[in-house]
Amino acid sequence: MNKIKLIPLTITLLFFLVNPIFGQDKPLLPQSDLKQTSSAFDLVSNEALDSMIAQAIKLKLQGAAVVAYIDGDATKSWISKMVVVGSFRKAPTEKHRGGANSVAIAYSKAAEMAESLKNSGNSGRPVMAGETGYRGGLIAKCANGYAIAAFSGGTQDQDVLVSQAGIEVLTTKLLVNK
Repeated sequence: MNKIKLIPLTITLLFFLVNPIFGQDKPLLPQSDLKQTSSAFDLVSNEALDSMIAQAIKLKLQGAAVVAYIDGDATKSWISKMVVVGSFRKAPTEKHRGGANSVAIAYSKAAEMAESLKNSGNSGRPVMAGETGYRGGLIAKCANGYAIAAFSGGTQDQDVLVSQAGIEVLTTKLLVNK
């Protein structure tokens, strides 16, 4: 009697264990390409973020730094990293009555660049919902995709200076099309 009850349970367990292996879609890129891109970006991104942190500290800024890599000529996915410098929360001001979230703003700049493939605040089109339209993010074409660096926490000009420190590392270490 116990054997009869175990057979449906065993079949059900096998279905759930085997189905994900055979039933899933193929990845967008071969696994070896994903691993190489992830590994290369992982090493370079840490150095780029360190450079951005140093520049933000030099300028006495607090905020959020984001670096990302878009594989290919069109944005279908990206690999990104973010680091908080000091604090990412800004107290309310007259301009920002509810305060400001620098992580959200930095990622908004990165998202704008992912769509326009131009530096943030320079897309040449109306600002889309979810974007801020602020300058402070930089994008560079690389041999196999795009590198992005974005900072939020200072004035737009200061954010550009911090992002410049990150994009310089990314473009020096990744193959760049100039």
